[in-house]
Amino acid sequence: MARYIGSVCRLCRREGLKLFLKGERCYSDKCAVERRSYPPGQHGQGRTKVSEYGTQLREKQKVKRLYGLLEKQFRGTFAEADRQKGITGENLLRLLERRLDNMVYRMGFASSRNEARQLILHNHFLVNGKKVNIPSYVLKPGDVLQVRESSRTLIRIQESLEAVQRRGVPSWLELDKTNFKCVVKTLPVREELTLPIREQLIVELYSK
Repeated sequence: MARYIGSVCRLCRREGLKLFLKGERCYSDKCAVERRSYPPGQHGQGRTKVSEYGTQLREKQKVKRLYGLLEKQFRGTFAEADRQKGITGENLLRLLERRLDNMVYRMGFASSRNEARQLILHNHFLVNGKKVNIPSYVLKPGDVLQVRESSRTLIRIQESLEAVQRRGVPSWLELDKTNFKCVVKTLPVREELTLPIREQLIVELYSK
């Protein structure tokens, strides 16, 4: 399977905001966006004129990189959101938020979505008591996600869980830190997704 193996800090600089792709480093003064708040490359500090299409493309690239998806995966998720009832843009964000790798990150079991994917692939999590090692698995209201008992002593998981208060746990999730468990209470509401995303631009881009 294809994957991005370059510097993830370049991705944050290209989009002009923190995508929190490197965990704790993003909260420190070593963050690349804090030190060099301009796009990478020799023309990064030059003035550029962005077209309407360019604005829509940048928004799509930002969301794609934020959740760690490649183009084919992202397009498939958008197609699923478009088939569902309701507003396509909001459906897209709900599907992305309910991915297993994002949920592991949101609950504080991993310091980044990339680390969450690695932990999932190594069979460290259970969904409703069953082992799930597919990062793109979509959780539903009522589902219970927990760390396997044999994995609860992992330092990476323990350290991430201790730092979860800085990020905060969304109100549509109920975290039980003592038992390394979380319950999906409801579907996320757009107002609760405070990320700087203009999903309508992505809908307009794919509608062309």
